[in-house]
Amino acid sequence: MANRVIPAASKLLKTIRPLNSASTSTISGISPPIGFSEKTPQATTTAITPADNAATNLSNFDDADKLFASVSTSRLLRTALNLHLVGMEPMVDIGMWVMRSRLMQTPLIKDAILGTIRSTIYDHFCAGENPSATGKSVLELNEAGLRGMLVYALEYAGDNEACDRNLQGFLDTVESTKSLPPSSVSFIILKITAICPMNLLQRVSDLLRWQQQDPYFNLPWKRDTFPIFSESSPLYHTLKKPEPLTPEEERDLELVHQRLMKLSQNCVEANVPLSIDAEYTSIQPAIDYLTYSSAIIYNKDDNPIVYGTIQAYLKDAKERLLLATKAADMMGVPMGFKVVRGAYMSSEGKLASSLGYKSPIHDCIEDTHACYNDCASFMLERIANGSDAVVLATHNVESGRLAMAKAHEIGVRKVHQKLEFAQLYGMAESLSFGLKNAGFQVSKYMPFGPIQLVLPYLLRRAEENRGLLNASSLDKQLIREELMRRLKAAIF
Repeated sequence: MANRVIPAASKLLKTIRPLNSASTSTISGISPPIGFSEKTPQATTTAITPADNAATNLSNFDDADKLFASVSTSRLLRTALNLHLVGMEPMVDIGMWVMRSRLMQTPLIKDAILGTIRSTIYDHFCAGENPSATGKSVLELNEAGLRGMLVYALEYAGDNEACDRNLQGFLDTVESTKSLPPSSVSFIILKITAICPMNLLQRVSDLLRWQQQDPYFNLPWKRDTFPIFSESSPLYHTLKKPEPLTPEEERDLELVHQRLMKLSQNCVEANVPLSIDAEYTSIQPAIDYLTYSSAIIYNKDDNPIVYGTIQAYLKDAKERLLLATKAADMMGVPMGFKVVRGAYMSSEGKLASSLGYKSPIHDCIEDTHACYNDCASFMLERIANGSDAVVLATHNVESGRLAMAKAHEIGVRKVHQKLEFAQLYGMAESLSFGLKNAGFQVSKYMPFGPIQLVLPYLLRRAEENRGLLNASSLDKQLIREELMRRLKAAIF
């Protein structure tokens, strides 16, 4: 991570720096781990409910001094500036227009634009341009008590050659974890679209959807998997019977299986789990199929290696989670899931509307929150009583509080290696440090790669997460408070 600071603040930083040199032991003294009784209560099937005073006080998300004790002043200044910039919607619109304009075809202008992006948004939201730089960012996180989820930020490969090239990048990422401190990297993150052409994912998803409507529809290439659909899952993407896969498409699908199996096996050998991201509903059936077929092979001995992702903003999210975990139980396969709210809201609504159907997304944000909290509660109860694992990826402070209280209530922290909280790198810092100070494992989702290759990822994040970028007011407020506290301490 670059240590760029505002020039006018350089003298001030030299004065303030001794105030932010708290060690890990100092932080532990401020927020000691909370103990649990030896007996684990029997899990119930109820959703997360508001916690009592004792549980809600597990962590104070409003105490800027404690939250940012391990964060340097230079990083706080940089974060405050970048959050202010990305929170301005006109800046996002202008930035996206520039990146897609002909200006990027002029070498000198392109270099200037990329240089500006590299020193601001890229340095803030990305971990580095290569494994070496990314490793340094992971070490910085590790010193602050957080872990890294490594995201080689590639997606949308067009052919087998690109897929093989991308696969090598992911394999190199796994290899790079071996030189880092144990447990400093919690996950390798994969988007299936990086190792499987989009058109093949669409074809496989169409065939799987048609088989859901007609169980007698034969798919000779289909491997063992868990249920992919529920009764409420959207099937409107496939309005007529699709043609079977051609021999060439079947060979390409087999190549995708081989790529995923090779990556999964390398993750087994490196003892780092592989989390497969969810994407659009038009291709999600194929993604789930590939994820589950790989999990059946590699998730063994109470040790999930391959994780699926549940997007809680989808109306069928909880039903699909229930069906998949039930099938995994019957097959004796330990399963890991990452629970997220979702990142494709605008595009999903537009597609459904264009086909004359209601959006698969919950009708209101309150329903999405309820679904997320329900899925989180369900998975917490499972890991308290079995071999499953969960990553609760959220920027919502209330969801963090509720999940934390639930974990405390049912004693999940006794198997804390099965529970991980996660937030995007460069965002929701107060929530990340609040959860960490309460004794939970917390990871940051860390995209990395050459800036020109990562730009499509950054553009999509900016477009899909406008509300999220603009909703970081709590972080902005707490960071301002902490900077003012340090300034006053330096002066007086």
